[in-house]
Amino acid sequence: MSFIIGNKCIDCLDTSCVSVCPIDCIHGPIYTDRMGWEVSQMSEEERKGKQLYINPVECINCGACVPECPVDAIYSDEKEAILLGDEVSVHKNYEFFGQVYQKK
Repeated sequence: MSFIIGNKCIDCLDTSCVSVCPIDCIHGPIYTDRMGWEVSQMSEEERKGKQLYINPVECINCGACVPECPVDAIYSDEKEAILLGDEVSVHKNYEFFGQVYQKK
């Protein structure tokens, strides 16, 4: 199980969560390994439709990212995201890192 960044992050791309992650597992919206550094170089127009992602294999479920998110876009796990109607974000988080979500 992993924390999941949901659809509330789309267009927001606040990187506060990135700076507190102790294992640097939050990335995007373009690169899977650069901790969101590209966000600071993007215009508002370039940010449209994009979001950050948590690598589900690397996430240690510490929860440090949750209180830092100004739009409450981070779910505690896949089940919570699905229960709240955001299964699309679960799949997007996994797919961003070249993985497939398998219901457990």
